[in-house]
Amino acid sequence: MKLEQIFEQWDGDCKINRQELGEEALRISQLHNKYYRIFANERLVLKKYEAELKQLKLEKQEFFILGPTEETHAKGWKLPPQGKVLRADVSNYVDADQDVINLTLRIGMQHEKIDLLESIIRTLRDRNFNIRAAIDWEKFKVGI
Repeated sequence: MKLEQIFEQWDGDCKINRQELGEEALRISQLHNKYYRIFANERLVLKKYEAELKQLKLEKQEFFILGPTEETHAKGWKLPPQGKVLRADVSNYVDADQDVINLTLRIGMQHEKIDLLESIIRTLRDRNFNIRAAIDWEKFKVGI
């Protein structure tokens, strides 16, 4: 799921209907379930990306140290102009590799989604208090 899709869904779900506070209170568990499912799925995607990054870094290290193979040639990987890289310099080349950078950016985006979903879930946890405060306010306004 894209970050923008999460924002769009939350834009609709974050609103509390002041005329139906009881219904809104009952809706909290449904919303919590919805966003926790998204959160769990996105967290699994993050773990998958992190595992892919570890594997990619290892493959890139082997590629830079040992040189190209048929498999790496098929992937379109190219050595730097000077050829094989010294072991001491490999981590610099791996970190600067475009494939590694792209996957690292995807991991960063996953972290942003997870942070947003954690925030939404915390907000849903607090919604009970907000609804209770709104009910108390309405009671106060009518003199109860």
